[in-house]
Amino acid sequence: MLRRAGPSLRHFLLERNSSAGHSSYSREAKMSRPVQARRLEGIDKNIWVEFVKLAATYSKVNLGQGFPDFPAPDFLREALTRTLSGGNHMLHQYTRAFGHPPLVKVLAQFFEKLLGRDLDPMTNVMVTVGAYQALFCCFQALVDEGDEVIIIEPFFDCYEPMVKMAGGTPVFVPLRPNPPKDGKLMSSADWQLDPAELASKFSERTKAIVLNSPNNPLGKVFSRGELELIAELCVKHDVLCISDEVYEWLVFDGKQHTRIASLQGMWERTVIIGSAGKTFSATGWKVGWVVGPDRLLQHLRTVHQNSVYHCATIAQEAVAQGFQRELMLYGKPESYFVQLPKELQQKRDWLVQSLDGVGMKPIIPEGTYFLVADISPFKSDVPDDPNSDEPYDSRFAKWMVKNKGLAAIPLSAFYSEAHKNNYTNFIRFCFAKEEATLKAASDILQKWKQEKTSS
Repeated sequence: MLRRAGPSLRHFLLERNSSAGHSSYSREAKMSRPVQARRLEGIDKNIWVEFVKLAATYSKVNLGQGFPDFPAPDFLREALTRTLSGGNHMLHQYTRAFGHPPLVKVLAQFFEKLLGRDLDPMTNVMVTVGAYQALFCCFQALVDEGDEVIIIEPFFDCYEPMVKMAGGTPVFVPLRPNPPKDGKLMSSADWQLDPAELASKFSERTKAIVLNSPNNPLGKVFSRGELELIAELCVKHDVLCISDEVYEWLVFDGKQHTRIASLQGMWERTVIIGSAGKTFSATGWKVGWVVGPDRLLQHLRTVHQNSVYHCATIAQEAVAQGFQRELMLYGKPESYFVQLPKELQQKRDWLVQSLDGVGMKPIIPEGTYFLVADISPFKSDVPDDPNSDEPYDSRFAKWMVKNKGLAAIPLSAFYSEAHKNNYTNFIRFCFAKEEATLKAASDILQKWKQEKTSS
């Protein structure tokens, strides 16, 4: 056996370190060049990081973040158990990158019913890691440097930073409240687009509009007439529509959710985004999807294959089984998609009554998990600070969780920097909670009212 001559590398390094007194390793090597990519500038802050930490530290009742504290349906949990314990060991391995075949097939079958058109599960459907990744793929695949993207305010907060990361420019257009004159509580339907103002936002630079119906945070369900206005402008200006429809089944009071892709001229320019988390009350599973024409989805697949590449096989299989059940029960009273909105409507009504009873006027939502309430009658508890740059509703929500133990989200978090001080008398509550949770919130509000009355 031959041995290399001379001292070993280890001996040489030990001798060098000893003579240098480890000085070369003790000195910190500082980089002079910037390390942060320019596309991250100005988007580092996130409302959820701050308020989730506050809720975890102070809250007795968390009506802030949008997730249910009740269990996912039995049939979905049973599907997951079968998948985990069954004999098909390949369900623990990679599946098709763009979506587990049983899931994309049943999603195609379902959306064929909803849209009234034939769909190819392999080219018209893609599975993502929740709706969040679906949105990311849309912006990265379809928005270029200098493109403008119209965002309707208030909006789910990730739209703006995702547009900016893709190099696009967000252009904002607000839903404006039109309170009823008969003294009734305001509805989310009373928040409307001004047609002329919306039309003025479209230009030759407009690449896409982001539509969120039912809308988070307001709970607004856009009417067919409102959607036809948006569709007409999209067709006229040759603009894409990124349609975030994660709350599509959570619509109340007999309202109907209209899918903009079903309107004339819209299928070829629309990407529909959905979520098993919201559909089946299992937000932690992070299974989402996009549905749309292949000419758009082919570019989303490019982003997906070069970033996430693959979603959890077991979760996709269980969700597929859930949809197979719902496809058989479509439109029937036993369907989860029929039962869940009825249950949530009762929860909504409970919270509306509790808030209204203490003078915190709620805006009655037509859909989603959320409602927005006017905090004006409680402003004496948290006086305004003219020297603060922080929106009033943000300071109020922080004070409320710290002093009352009730967590909510300020409405200003759902507005652009230029407009976030326009609607600072509102906070958002999530009512997708157990009855005990909603009762505990009601108890806090009642005690608060009594304290105000006696002071």
